Amino acid sequence: MQRLSNNDVPARDRLPYLHDFVARHVAGLRFRPADDENFAFDVAAYFLDPGTTIGTAFYSAVLGERPKDLMADGRHDYLMTIHTSDYEVAIEGKNSVVIKAGDITLVNEGTPMAFALPETLLKVASLDEARLSALAPCARMKAFHHIPAGAAGAALLSGYADLLRTTAPEGEAGRRLAGKHLYDLAALALHEGAEDAVERARASLGATRLQLVKADMLRNLTDPELGIGAVAMRQGVSPRYIQRLFEQEGLTFSEFRRDARLDLARTSLDAADAGSISTIAFDAGFGDLSYFNRAFRQRFGVTPTEIRAAALRRRQ
Repeated sequence: MQRLSNNDVPARDRLPYLHDFVARHVAGLRFRPADDENFAFDVAAYFLDPGTTIGTAFYSAVLGERPKDLMADGRHDYLMTIHTSDYEVAIEGKNSVVIKAGDITLVNEGTPMAFALPETLLKVASLDEARLSALAPCARMKAFHHIPAGAAGAALLSGYADLLRTTAPEGEAGRRLAGKHLYDLAALALHEGAEDAVERARASLGATRLQLVKADMLRNLTDPELGIGAVAMRQGVSPRYIQRLFEQEGLTFSEFRRDARLDLARTSLDAADAGSISTIAFDAGFGDLSYFNRAFRQRFGVTPTEIRAAALRRRQ
């Protein structure tokens, strides 16, 4: 992960550093702050696989552009952005259009553009044009694609992009697989419509949705009432669909929840300031201490008491 904020450089050097960082990691852009003295930014980029970068950016109010004189860099990949605030963008000198918060845009970097941002947090991905077009030939039909937040496939694409930013995949194989899912979802959101493209994306959709379900469960793991119905409602799918996703991995919803809670409890047992074993069990979401002890021993081959004793001996 590469990161840069206005606090990292002297005020006089902020724009040159920002231009260099964005150009090296995402796209060649030029910025003009609405308030030079109080201009703030915080940008981060993570390289997913060759030709694919994901990241986040915070900007105070700013005008930006990719004018013709920057086209010499030869870039022609797609920038996918999702903002937390409404903003305006103009493509190829045409009248600007308002993009609502949460909408997805894909803009080809070989196209001049300008944008006006209020203070905003945005999610961004740089997608290889050839790779995206191979999945969705309609990408090449326009330099600018606007996908409303409520469009079919938009929420899944946005949610998966969020997941990659917060839980970056480990290892080259993991990054390649995550990249494949991202392109499949982007192609689906573009409404390419061809049956073969939908079929290519279908397998990735299930794997992507399962990752989102797991991330949801891990965020709410300590809730003793965490159940499949609540997760399904938050994810906008049926409980039976979630069950089928887990079945494809040879698991059940309950088994994943139990094992994740046991992992959390074991980590807590090793902490210097951990409470009693019963407190740790209840904090991890278990409502029955006897069941917790049995499940813990089955999973790790030792009891919680033995783990606690070993942790105490290491700190002596």
